[in-house]
Amino acid sequence: MQEAQVIRSLSALAHEARLRVFRVLVVAGPEGLTPSALAEQLGIAPNALSFHLKELANADLVSQERQGRNVLYRAAFPTMNDLLAYLTENCCQGVLCTPAAASCDC
Repeated sequence: MQEAQVIRSLSALAHEARLRVFRVLVVAGPEGLTPSALAEQLGIAPNALSFHLKELANADLVSQERQGRNVLYRAAFPTMNDLLAYLTENCCQGVLCTPAAASCDC
């Protein structure tokens, strides 16, 4: 993952509502959710939700798919996994992090 993409992803997630939306979509899995389901579950106004979904899509963190009259939003798991891999690439000086290693001062 390129550093510019990492910055876009982290910037998009650095907002409370977008982080909540992304986490709910991760939990929903590949089935995804409609904007109305997201708005109801999170208590976010539809126009604000639309803005946040656009920001997450611009950062390649969510995908959208039209199904009839509905649009399904899904977490972009490949981007999420690439971001996590980038952030942990040199964790613990390249040694596999385990619960015991996590408590060290690496």
